[in-house]
Amino acid sequence: MEKIIIQHSGDLHSHLDNWCKVRRFLQEGKKAENEQTTVVTVDLGDFVDRWHPLTEATDAKQSIELMNEAGYDAVTIGNNEGIGNPKFVLDHLYEQANFDVLLGNLLDGETLEPPTWRKDEKILVTNSGTKIGLFAFTAPFPLTYEPNGWKILNPEEMMNEWVERIRPKVDVLILMSHLGVNADKRIAQKFPEIDVILGSHTHHLFENGKLENGVLLTGAGKFGQYVGKVTLLLEEKKIVSKEAHTYKTAEMREIATDEKEILGYMNKGHALLQEEKIANLPFDLTNQAEDNFPLTQMTLNAVANFANTEASILNTGLLQTDLPKGIVNMDELHRTLPHPMHILRVTLDGENFRRMIYEMEKNRSFLRPFAVVGMGFRGKIFGELVYQNIFFDKETREVYYCGKKVENDQNYTFATVDHLMFLPFFPTIELYSEHEFLFPEFIRTVLAKHLSKTFPLEENAV
Repeated sequence: MEKIIIQHSGDLHSHLDNWCKVRRFLQEGKKAENEQTTVVTVDLGDFVDRWHPLTEATDAKQSIELMNEAGYDAVTIGNNEGIGNPKFVLDHLYEQANFDVLLGNLLDGETLEPPTWRKDEKILVTNSGTKIGLFAFTAPFPLTYEPNGWKILNPEEMMNEWVERIRPKVDVLILMSHLGVNADKRIAQKFPEIDVILGSHTHHLFENGKLENGVLLTGAGKFGQYVGKVTLLLEEKKIVSKEAHTYKTAEMREIATDEKEILGYMNKGHALLQEEKIANLPFDLTNQAEDNFPLTQMTLNAVANFANTEASILNTGLLQTDLPKGIVNMDELHRTLPHPMHILRVTLDGENFRRMIYEMEKNRSFLRPFAVVGMGFRGKIFGELVYQNIFFDKETREVYYCGKKVENDQNYTFATVDHLMFLPFFPTIELYSEHEFLFPEFIRTVLAKHLSKTFPLEENAV
């Protein structure tokens, strides 16, 4: 009887505190290979996340070195690789990779050709001659992929073509999915020809897998808290048994050097970012409510100038630390704004602009202590909404833009960050506005350039 083992990780998000255990699990799992056992190791995307200083400082190249050490056979990308990096970074990210990058639904936005760094499929042949077919898709977000220079396709519309093309060539068909659990279930219902769907993106955990229409679904959570393993038993190249299990890294053995290695990644990232000097502040930039949030006000100015708008809106929870007087470096900016967020330019007619402000005012008290999860937010709570050149009169309920009352037949433009549109609290932005995502800058680089211009390094020197 032949055995095929598929080891899988996903949604690590640069949480390297569990990486030593994950890597050791994958490396030791590879030792199970023999004449009758084949071990395949894959990652399902979102390995990279620029909240980590080393990921930020190296444009994620350090992540590829780590993946090489683990011995992956194939990986796919998640939205953090595809959207959380500028296009030119992703185009060069895998140049030193010792593994294949599989991805079927991403095209260059100009040429409409697949990028050269990815492959459609990977077919592995075991010692017994069994052919294992791997293919992969990532979650389609056209609103953010396309401004970043990519054309993203809907994988569920492509699935029939891909299954019909690959299935006849292989004995075992495995989909590496960064699509989320609901998409995985729909695909399993429509395509029982797929033997296993290795799932990620929604951070779901199927401790022992889940059978859906005869297709084995998996999910290994997030942040390296679990590693997944699928075991297939075959007779005469036909699957007779398939099982999935997850293994909790908190219960795995730890060795003496793990903590030092993990801390080393963090320290190296901070040190590299500290080398990049940004500005020379003549005073502290704090984010205290009693001072009307000076750091948020400065960021509002930066965002409005970048987007070429007169008004801007941000929430104070974006700013994680104050900026002290003196030389400011990129490490401090990264600590302050760790979010992989881009600037959004929004235009609404007067009626809908007023409605959006009403939505914000209605939700203001609820959102102040609200813990936001996902959508690029890397902070703790939402915080206070702060407007620049927008005023809401609580008594009259009138809204003012640059000192003038908002009129229904006029258009009004403001700048903010993309996550305000992704949150469910302000639907008017998504439903009624003309909006433009401004790539490739992140909010921290926008603030960095603004500070550099406003407080040049050569000025305010002591």
